[in-house]
Amino acid sequence: MAGAIALHPGALERYETPSTREPLWVKVTLISVALTFFAIFLLLPLGTVFYEALRKGTDVYFKALVQPDAWSAIKLTLLTAAIAVPLNLVFGLAASWAIAKFEFPGKRLLITFIDLPFSVSPVISGLIYVLMFGAQGWIGPWLYDNDIKILFAVPGLVLATIFVTFPFVARELIPLMEAQGSEEEEAAVVLGASGWQVFWHTTLPNIKWGLLYGVILCNARAMGEFGAVSVVSGHIRGKTNTMPLHVEILYNEYNYAAAFAVASLLALLAIVTLGLKTLVEHQTRRQMTEIKKASEIES
Repeated sequence: MAGAIALHPGALERYETPSTREPLWVKVTLISVALTFFAIFLLLPLGTVFYEALRKGTDVYFKALVQPDAWSAIKLTLLTAAIAVPLNLVFGLAASWAIAKFEFPGKRLLITFIDLPFSVSPVISGLIYVLMFGAQGWIGPWLYDNDIKILFAVPGLVLATIFVTFPFVARELIPLMEAQGSEEEEAAVVLGASGWQVFWHTTLPNIKWGLLYGVILCNARAMGEFGAVSVVSGHIRGKTNTMPLHVEILYNEYNYAAAFAVASLLALLAIVTLGLKTLVEHQTRRQMTEIKKASEIES
């Protein structure tokens, strides 16, 4: 590293592509514009959230967080994520393994379905559950006759959250597993390993960082989801309101200090997620580089 820093700047020109050989003023302008947008649209709103949350003092801040409705929203958010994320983890592993390691009819259709939540509005996805499980829905009358509650209850929140978050794990693992190929798994099978042994000792160690990356993104989206859960929750205070929904209610009631206090928890979650995401991205890039080097050596 020290040797690279000591090199004359001209010695690095041969490593630059034509697209990077721009005048200094162009580079400064582009960087300044990017940093300006970053400050205005990210740092300023983030700073405003924490400023408004703490503006009336820490006593008001912590009092807003321990109110029964706020505490219920926090617990419900954690519960929903605790159910949705593991289920998406299992689905993501199964789907990515099938897509990356096997050829089967309907493979392209499965990939299309995985991308579906990215192209459908969360509000529309919540409305679909209303049409299915509502009082006038397809199976709503049967659910009502059997005293089964899905809408305006925890099951509805979990289903809506699963729908909007299930692409994240699969979409991180599919390219990683395709790049790795199936040679190591085939070698393990030839040596007598069972399917479970192949998964635990060969596949899982190779995808652990990509898997963690997908879980982090999935968890962040699950805790911050608003549109889909807003449709199916019924906005019942203390029972079906997650943290984003509780923030909306408090803000509409002009209780700004409490609204920003709860919002600051979501902001802290975003900051922690960003830090973990950066760490895992670094590990994933290093893993992909090692895989690429290994494939080049083999070829």
